[in-house]
Amino acid sequence: MNKDGPLTILGHIEELRQRLLRALISLVIGTSISAIFARRLLEWLAMPVGGIEQLRSIEVTENITVFMQVSLLGGAALAMPYIVYQLWRFFSPGLTRRENRYVLILVPFATLLFLSGAAFSYFVMLPAAVPFLTGFLGIKTEPRPADYISFITSLMFWIGVSFEIPLVIFFLAKVRIVNHRMLLRNWRTAIFAMAVLAAFVTPTPDPVNMGLVMIPLIILYGLSVILARIAYRPAEESE
Repeated sequence: MNKDGPLTILGHIEELRQRLLRALISLVIGTSISAIFARRLLEWLAMPVGGIEQLRSIEVTENITVFMQVSLLGGAALAMPYIVYQLWRFFSPGLTRRENRYVLILVPFATLLFLSGAAFSYFVMLPAAVPFLTGFLGIKTEPRPADYISFITSLMFWIGVSFEIPLVIFFLAKVRIVNHRMLLRNWRTAIFAMAVLAAFVTPTPDPVNMGLVMIPLIILYGLSVILARIAYRPAEESE
């Protein structure tokens, strides 16, 4: 909605183009800032494997590729709040006041959960998984920078996504697809699903690392039950 009334289809396309352009510019700025600290970020990411000196390149362009990859990763993290803001501004005219309020509350909460999952994977999972992987069969392993960075960032991403389960459950409860009673009745199925998810995101097949993933998932499932109860409460009170 603009001052002259509802936007036409071409108007929506133009607005989307402008907001995507602003998001892209913020990503470029964030990447440029991140490039200044890319080496420090790479050293931090390499700590679970023993430091950056433990990595071995075998291609001429591998080091610069990893440098750009880490810079882009840091830039995306810096620019993400502004990118989410631009997406919200594009969709907010089509949302009700209550829906906009939910978005403003849930986006910071989703960010916190994602960062918690990423921190959990870095500080808890990787110190247990990396020695197992690099020392398996007693064969000395010298990770390549490109493979190692892809591995660690992928693991942190998927663990972070799995920590978003409470918000997904809250949304499903809001639209009346699930409720807290259903979640409590089907806890066995939920445990099995969490075991499958843990097996998918865990880099090692041993039960110890799977257990490290499942414990916070079970706690998050309990939080999901509470959030589903809160989401259903207004409807039950009105009845």
